[in-house]
Amino acid sequence: MKLNLIAGAWTEGVRAYQNINPSDTRDTIGDYTVASRAQAEEAVAAAAAAFPAWSLSTPQQRFDALDFIGSEIIARKAELGDLLAREEGKTLPEAIGEVARAGAIFKFFAGEALRPGGEMMPSVRPGVGVEITREPLGVIGLITPWNFPIAIPAWKIAPALAYGNCVVFKPAEVVPGSAWALSDIISRSGIPAGVFNLVMGRGSEVGAVLLEDPRIAGISFTGSVPTGQKVAQACVSRGAKFQLEMGGKNPFVVLDDADLNVAVGAAINSGFFSTGQRCTASSRLIVTEGIHDRFVEAMVAKLKTLKVGDARTAGTDIGPVVDDRQLAQDLEYVGIAQSEGAKLAWGGAAMPTNAEGAPGYYMQPALFTETAAAMRINTEEVFGPVVSVIRAKGYDEALHLANDTPFGLASGIATTSLKHATHFKRHAQAGMVMVNLPTAGVDYHVPFGGRKSSSYGPREQGRYAAEFYTVVKTAYTQA
Repeated sequence: MKLNLIAGAWTEGVRAYQNINPSDTRDTIGDYTVASRAQAEEAVAAAAAAFPAWSLSTPQQRFDALDFIGSEIIARKAELGDLLAREEGKTLPEAIGEVARAGAIFKFFAGEALRPGGEMMPSVRPGVGVEITREPLGVIGLITPWNFPIAIPAWKIAPALAYGNCVVFKPAEVVPGSAWALSDIISRSGIPAGVFNLVMGRGSEVGAVLLEDPRIAGISFTGSVPTGQKVAQACVSRGAKFQLEMGGKNPFVVLDDADLNVAVGAAINSGFFSTGQRCTASSRLIVTEGIHDRFVEAMVAKLKTLKVGDARTAGTDIGPVVDDRQLAQDLEYVGIAQSEGAKLAWGGAAMPTNAEGAPGYYMQPALFTETAAAMRINTEEVFGPVVSVIRAKGYDEALHLANDTPFGLASGIATTSLKHATHFKRHAQAGMVMVNLPTAGVDYHVPFGGRKSSSYGPREQGRYAAEFYTVVKTAYTQA
């Protein structure tokens, strides 16, 4: 059984639960322990005790630890990618790519540990000098989702440690394997006991401790909007810092002048790869009238060629949904869309087994056409391989439809017009904009985040991560 890591010791929890392979539900990946509320409190206490020394550790010490972690992740990317695909359902190439990205993130922040930065400037008063520096925030609670079980923990843990913070990490219950493997590597990186702690368990118990304990100086959360709102309320009530990455209902606009192959390729990737289980997925395709029918025809033709199957089988394009609850939600939205009058152009049916006869959480990717902007399929996040097409009269209406959402994470456009691409980049109400690219592909060294209900607080990733994981100090000296 895989255990929690508390104060540098592997610790058994109060019960165990099984990690099930969504590609073959007969396959149990392993048993993982569940932390109690008291054990989560022990982890917070260990992190608080370790913080004074770790916050004053040298940049070289932090570089060495993070570089070790990144190097081992990259060296083991095939093995760890296989584990990720097995427990989460991403296709094996996608899973290996995610693991490699996690390793690169640790390598990047290893370098950032050596580049703390700061400013020195003269005061407006004669003979007075001013220094502006950044110091670690304190003990950070990290709550991560199941859809990127190693990359998202990496882009939270790495900057937290690089800037001298201590960590209590609570991964999603449904995908503990990748989180445990990452924690095992971190435990052997040379960091002192208590600097990093893993507590697997329920949000109502372990997560509640992170929200309520006054020793937690900040919470970085990725997940649903309702849970994110609870995180914000809890942090505001006690003055803790918080960073939220939540939902998306991302648009991808296709204009009449678009390269059809580019548009279809980007839309398929954005909407259906990773089984549509990405907060950056384009679930709304807004297509102008001149290209609409050709685009839909090409989309359906491409969807017919995609293979749905075991995530680790060569040639699989789309793996299973992560679990039975997510599958039920996806199928429910297929029914909702049909009841509202949307036309099911392709797919949408459950597939109880894969081609080899193994039981799993499979469904055909669903494409809806003739949808209206106000339909629930276009206003609520499904988080599965369910995509809708909205017809627009021209660019102006397409831009309006793209921005007509309470979310604002990613927004994309397919066009060969520099005029429209430039205008869209400025006027799309989203934190990230892609031109002739899938909305779901982002780099690890630049900021990640959205606007409106999608995000709150400083950006994640890249040098902008310092805005959350550090506090600014201004010091004056009289010569």
